[in-house]
Amino acid sequence: MGSDSDLPVMRKAADILHDFDVPFEIRVMSAHRTPDAAHRYATTAHQRGLKVLIAGAGVAAHLGGILAASTPLPVLGVPIQSGALQGLDALLATVQMPSGIPVGTLAINGSKNAALLAIQILATSDNGLQKRLLAYKADMVRQVEAKNARVQSEMGL
Repeated sequence: MGSDSDLPVMRKAADILHDFDVPFEIRVMSAHRTPDAAHRYATTAHQRGLKVLIAGAGVAAHLGGILAASTPLPVLGVPIQSGALQGLDALLATVQMPSGIPVGTLAINGSKNAALLAIQILATSDNGLQKRLLAYKADMVRQVEAKNARVQSEMGL
C-alpha cells in the first residue's frame, strides 16, 4: 500500500486472504517517495514465490503502475478514497495505464474484491483453493436467499 493510512481499506483484502488460508505479504511503499524500494519489491516478487500483487494507493496512485512495469506478475490496483477528489484521481491514475503495462483495476476501496480476484487467479491452478472459492460463492447465494426470505416474511408476502 502507498501509505499506512491505507491500512483500514487494505485490511479487508488481508482478512479475505486469511479466510482462504492464502499466504501474503503486506508492505508500505510509495511510488513517489520510495520508488527504488517499490521497484526492488516488484522485480523480486516472482523469485520469492508471489503469484499476484495487489496495490492499494490513493491520490496520484502510481504504485500499481510502477509494480506492473517491474514484474511479470499480474497486478491488481485498488484506488483508495482520499484527498479532494475522494478517490476519483486514484481510480483514473490506476486505470489509465499505457499499453503494455496492464493493471487490473478494482473499485475505489475495493480491496475485498481485489483479494477475491487474486484468489480466483490462484485457484486456476489450485484445486483445493478452487473448492474453497466455490463454497464461498455458494454461501453468498444462501445468505442472499435467507435475506430474501426474511424480507418477504416481513412484508407479509
